[in-house]
Amino acid sequence: MLELVFPKDLNGHGTAFGGFVLSLMDKAASMAAIRHCQGSVVTARMEAVDFHLPIRRGDAVALEAEVIHTGRTSMRVKVDVFRETLATGQQELATSGVFVFVAVDDDGRPRPIARQEQSNHL
Repeated sequence: MLELVFPKDLNGHGTAFGGFVLSLMDKAASMAAIRHCQGSVVTARMEAVDFHLPIRRGDAVALEAEVIHTGRTSMRVKVDVFRETLATGQQELATSGVFVFVAVDDDGRPRPIARQEQSNHL
């Protein structure tokens, strides 16, 4: 996933607001989880999100999400956020974290996840 950082996404320090970054991470993680379990999911938890480098206005934000563990109804998805200078394509790890999702049925109840041979990566 690739996103641009605009003035509306900034905090008082002129860097990307943490909530904006977390929202992008949750979106990328949910897409990887949906692909993995081939159905609906809900976010259950965010684990150990670390902000390594600031992301500034005009930077591009590249997100990479990968299912790293699958349980009976839940899965853990690792998300790395890279700040990218569009002119050069240079990327640096800015934020990383792990999200937990639960697969749900049409009634919103947890449902078993079919085992996949390989993890889905976004």
